[in-house]
Amino acid sequence: MLIRFVLILCIAFATAGLARADEYVQGYYRSNGTYVQPYYRSSPNNTVQDNFSYKGNIDPYTGNVGTNYYRNNSTSQYFNGCTFNCE
Repeated sequence: MLIRFVLILCIAFATAGLARADEYVQGYYRSNGTYVQPYYRSSPNNTVQDNFSYKGNIDPYTGNVGTNYYRNNSTSQYFNGCTFNCE
């Protein structure tokens, strides 16, 4: 019984990292000539709450804590009701 539990636990830990599908973005030049360094970002989906920059989330590549509230995005818990041309 203990061996089965340990095996299930090992499988759970081994597959937990597979659910995350971060994307590598190659460096590029903006139209004004500024170079943007390569970086990782969370995969696009239908919510902002799993973005590295979202308030309280931690970027696993840099260790930075997110500070963006995404107040103009309806999937954010901080949504202020405004989605276009907001001040």
